[in-house]
Amino acid sequence: MAYDPRREDYQRLGLRFAKTLDGSPADSAARAFASFGRRFAQSRDSLPQTDADRAFHLVALATDLIDYQLPFASDDAAEGLISRGRRLLSEALAIDPACHDARRMSAAGSKPSFEEYYSFLRAGADEVLASCTEQLALARSEMNGDRIGLAEDIAMRPYRRWLAAASELALICGHNREALRLGEQLLENDPEDLSDVRYTMALALAKLEDEPGLDELELRLERTRGNAWSCLARTALAHKRRDYGAAREHLSRIIKRYPEAVSALIRQSELPDGVFSRLAVTPFSEDELILAISEATVLLQEGFERSGRGVLGLWVADAVAEMHPHAAALALAERDGNDR
Repeated sequence: MAYDPRREDYQRLGLRFAKTLDGSPADSAARAFASFGRRFAQSRDSLPQTDADRAFHLVALATDLIDYQLPFASDDAAEGLISRGRRLLSEALAIDPACHDARRMSAAGSKPSFEEYYSFLRAGADEVLASCTEQLALARSEMNGDRIGLAEDIAMRPYRRWLAAASELALICGHNREALRLGEQLLENDPEDLSDVRYTMALALAKLEDEPGLDELELRLERTRGNAWSCLARTALAHKRRDYGAAREHLSRIIKRYPEAVSALIRQSELPDGVFSRLAVTPFSEDELILAISEATVLLQEGFERSGRGVLGLWVADAVAEMHPHAAALALAERDGNDR
């Protein structure tokens, strides 16, 4: 799910290192490549790499700080993490001004509003596509055999992450049809949807009350069906048409498929969005459900409700508590204990 920058960093240098072994006898090439993992971990600078590779490594380091450490850091530690992350991104851009991931992530921290960040992403998309297309042509000229597929994929990833972020920001800003348009544009470039934009599209379709559209999306991309985003979208659609029985059935599917689902559905915690990409979590894990619920805040907090949870959010919490009172009582007791 999503993109793992550490793995991508490894893949980039692995491709470059393998290219240096072209023409070597098979046995000596195999021995040389056997040492790659150790050298990557212990003496990365000894490996062949370009400025673009060095810049991406800094992006990977910044992502660990901003996306994976910052959400769980204390207030005292947060400022230092943010400062270090920004410094790494600035260094990446100094090394490689065409490092689009660093540009995008830097803008996420500097734009004063979601709307301005969304406008920045929309305005820059064509430029990023042109740049990545150049890198795609270069990859095709430099790589061969089994490596070319991975090289082509890596060349286009910055553009795909750019569009995925734009689609997600469009949803957050209430531009639901634009979120879908950007999602379709991304799927044209990434038919397998390695960017997971289908999850954003499912939520946008629920906002638009377009159930046939959600059906069609699931037919095209089978992996959309049955995950937390799809079930939450269908819960919202059923709730809007006052079919509370169907809404409970979709919640039941979530509870059957995800561990600790009752607690997660009652808490409805919000997480900061991943800046590099949607956070990489294990499919059908508790972390995936928490992430989906957080992104579904656009549905759960829709409409006025005195508690501030939103009409659907309050209904979901109450419905889950009625369906599983014992588990709900434990979740509420744990929440109250942590709030003290």
